[in-house]
Amino acid sequence: MLQLLCGLGLLIAGAELLVRCAVSMAAKMKVRPLLIGLTVVALGSSAPQMTVSLQAAFNDTSDIAVGSVIGSNIFNVLVTLGLSALIIPLRVSRQLVRLDIPLMILASALVYGLALSKDLDRLDGVVLLCALAVYLGMLLRQSRHSNHHHASHDQPQHTWPRNVLMMLCALLLLGLAGHLLLAAAVDVATQLGLSERIIGLTIIAVSTSLPELATSLIAAFRGQREIAVGNVIGSNVFNLLGVLGFTALLAPAPLSVSPNALAFDLPVMLGVAVLCLPVFYTGYRVTRVEGLLFLGLYLAYGLHVVSFTTGMPLAGKLEHLMLFYLLPALLVFLLFSTLRAWRRQH
Repeated sequence: MLQLLCGLGLLIAGAELLVRCAVSMAAKMKVRPLLIGLTVVALGSSAPQMTVSLQAAFNDTSDIAVGSVIGSNIFNVLVTLGLSALIIPLRVSRQLVRLDIPLMILASALVYGLALSKDLDRLDGVVLLCALAVYLGMLLRQSRHSNHHHASHDQPQHTWPRNVLMMLCALLLLGLAGHLLLAAAVDVATQLGLSERIIGLTIIAVSTSLPELATSLIAAFRGQREIAVGNVIGSNVFNLLGVLGFTALLAPAPLSVSPNALAFDLPVMLGVAVLCLPVFYTGYRVTRVEGLLFLGLYLAYGLHVVSFTTGMPLAGKLEHLMLFYLLPALLVFLLFSTLRAWRRQH
C-alpha cells in the first residue's frame, strides 16, 4: 500500500512539473503547446513503456512486451482522453485531424501488418524505427513552420538551463512513479494467477499508461487542452514505432505475437485509432458525451478480455453484444455526426 501511495504521489508531482515545463518550453521556442505535447511530453511519458517492453523481451516474455503496447494504446485513447474530456471538452486542432491522427492510424496498421507473420523480428524493428524517423522529421518541419508564424505566449518563460533541469526532474519522477506502480500491479496480478497476455494488456498497460493519464489530466485541469490531446496521440505513435521498434531490434529473439492478439487485440487497437478520426472531426473537439462513450467502450473491452481469458460465459454474450449491437450503433452514430459536421463546414 505504501508503495502504491508513493507511486501515485510521485506521478501527480511529475505530471504537474512536466506540464509546466511544456508550456514554458513552447513559449520559449514560440511554438504551439501541441507540438511540445506531441514530442517532448509524449516521449517522456512513454519512457516507462520502453523500459517495461525491453525488460520483458530480455526475460523471454514476448506477450508482455507486445501486449503492454497494444493495451497501453487502447487505454490512452479510451480512458485518458475520455477522462480528460469529462474534466473539460478537449479542443482538437486541424493539424491533428489532417496529419497526426492519420499517421497514428497508419502506424497501427503497419504494426498489425508486420505482426501477421506471427512475430516481430529485427527487420521489422528497423522498418518501425525508419517510420519513426519520418514522423519526427515531419514534426520538425511543422515546428519550423509554427515557429515562423506563431505568436509568443503570455506564459512566464524560464531560462533554457532551468527548463531542461525541470524537464529532467519531471521525467525522473514519472519514471520512478511508473516503476513503483508497475511493481505493485505485477505483484497483485501474479498473486491472482493471471496469464502473461492479460497482465500485459491490462495491469502493465494501465500502469505504464499512468504517466500519460496523469499528464493529460493535469493539462486538462490547467486548461492546456492541446497538450492533453497531443500527449496521447504522440505517445501512441512513439509506443508503436519507437517502443516496439527498439524492442524488436534489441531483443535476443523475435517477439512472438499470440493468435489472440492477432484475432482480437490488434484489430481493436486499430479500430480505436480509426475511431479518433470521425470523433475529432465533428466540431474539432472531444465533448463530455464522447468522453463517456470512450470510457464505456474501454469497460466493454476490459470485461471481454478478462471474461474470455478466465473462461467465463460472459465473454460470448459480450462479444455478441459488441459485434451485433454496440458496434453497428456506434458506426451509425459516427457516420451521422461526420456527415453533419461535413455539411456545416462546406
